[in-house]
Amino acid sequence: MAWLALLASAVLEAVWASALGASEGFSRPVPTMVFAAAAIASMTGLALAVRRIPLATAYAVWVGVGASLTVAWAMLTGAERFSWLKVVFIGGIVACSAGLKALGRTPETPEATPGTRGGPR
Repeated sequence: MAWLALLASAVLEAVWASALGASEGFSRPVPTMVFAAAAIASMTGLALAVRRIPLATAYAVWVGVGASLTVAWAMLTGAERFSWLKVVFIGGIVACSAGLKALGRTPETPEATPGTRGGPR
């Protein structure tokens, strides 16, 4: 469930980033309201996800997927020129995000157990 919340909040990151561009410096009310609502919902989803997913992993996936979707949307709508090289690099970002998910949580070793100084005594 945490991963679904994270992915949904990454989609919302792309929404707020696109709305930010469309708001023209917050001078257009509708895109500004979309930006604010999507940003709050996106941050809330990220906050919920980090209850179960390590922060560094969740943040990397959130940014990577959100940025990839933002660039893809910009190319689809014509706001940015299409490039196969961009598609390849976006694929790389998504693949790296999937790799972080695949790694998951590694079991803690006795040296890394919280509350200890680590290492043999």
